[in-house]
Amino acid sequence: MKMISILLALTLGACAQLGHETSPETTIAAQHEIYLVRHAEKQKGDNPSLTQAGKARADTLADLLSDKGLSEIYSTNYRRTLETAAPIAERTRLEVKLYDPSDLEAFAQVLKSTEGVILVVGHSNTTPPLASALGGEAGTPIDESTEYDRLYVVDLSGDEPASRIERFGVRYEAAK
Repeated sequence: MKMISILLALTLGACAQLGHETSPETTIAAQHEIYLVRHAEKQKGDNPSLTQAGKARADTLADLLSDKGLSEIYSTNYRRTLETAAPIAERTRLEVKLYDPSDLEAFAQVLKSTEGVILVVGHSNTTPPLASALGGEAGTPIDESTEYDRLYVVDLSGDEPASRIERFGVRYEAAK
């Protein structure tokens, strides 16, 4: 009888422990967050590089995102976008992957199917539509001549996309 009591206690203890054990997959939801940003301030001309202010903004973006756990960085194949992505790519040691801005719907599907924390560097005419294609808010049109501080955050971790628009670096002031 004593042996049965001991076995019963051990079995119940094991069952209690099993009931409380959880794996990391069940306790932590997979992170699926996408940061979208327009390139920083650019010089004039065809396929221009960043200005000094643009380089400073790219560094500010790297400061902001360096502890977010980025897993992927995407950019269009233009100097201004690649130079905007360069500081954060260097800090995170991630390779900048190129994407085609002419097919944002297909690219949005790639982003939706890639879990992790992703940065996408684009343009004033591609970033808001991409945010929308991901299920986020596009916001008002980007002021082409002066607005370089808009940062979209689209969170695809939950059942429904959640999005917000933040500002970073030197403050953008809309023309009055």
